[in-house]
Amino acid sequence: MGDDGDVRRASFGQEGGELSYGSYLKVPELLGLQTLRSDPPAHDELLFIVVHQAYELWFKEMLFELETVRDRLLAGEPPAARHALSRVHAVERVLIEHIGVIETMTPQDFLEFRSNLAPGSGFQSVQFREIEAVSGLKEPGLVSSMSPSEEERARLERRWGEPTVWDAFCSLLEANGLPMPAGDEEARRTSLLAMVWSEDQSIFYLSEDLLTHDELFARWRYLHVLMVERQIGSKSGTGGSSGASYLRTTLDKRFYPDLWALRSYL
Repeated sequence: MGDDGDVRRASFGQEGGELSYGSYLKVPELLGLQTLRSDPPAHDELLFIVVHQAYELWFKEMLFELETVRDRLLAGEPPAARHALSRVHAVERVLIEHIGVIETMTPQDFLEFRSNLAPGSGFQSVQFREIEAVSGLKEPGLVSSMSPSEEERARLERRWGEPTVWDAFCSLLEANGLPMPAGDEEARRTSLLAMVWSEDQSIFYLSEDLLTHDELFARWRYLHVLMVERQIGSKSGTGGSSGASYLRTTLDKRFYPDLWALRSYL
């Protein structure tokens, strides 16, 4: 019996020595994904690649958590949805902090390798568009400018066809006898939300968590525009877009306009 216990203790967490930190996280493969295109290598291209790859990893986690938020709301489980939203908020704050890292790169440093990025552009990030769609902002018309692969297009089309976090929130309200009118009936929706705020504290705090998600994402958008202006001024983007001037047109985008409009009604 003692021998069996010794064996278990020796192998627990080691899988007989076959598993390691590096193999579990696939660290060698991960560290092999930063391929510089500049020749000779530009010093800050590695930083640029690492930050944007990190963004995509965090986008993946955000999508996972936003799907959880939606599914928990559809299942009538607001506490579990709020827990997942708190993690989304934490990730968004990390994304904001990444801006400060990339701003350590000067415009001159960026110009050393910027031409090698064309025609690639952050505009083409499929996961970014998926986050918008799952949250509640669906814009299928953008796909024509993104050059997605067949698999990426299928993912986007799935997102555009499935329920959003906002849909799930409205479903929760309806399950509680508070159906949200659709279409252009903003005044009725606002009146209903005001009533919910005054009568149901649990839904009030849930709506505040949704608004925090919206605000943090909007803050990231704004700081990203400032970063782009700091790096390239009014130059066009590498993907042929109008750079910072285009990005500024996105600053008014909101996932939950009804929750913002409610502030003016109260």
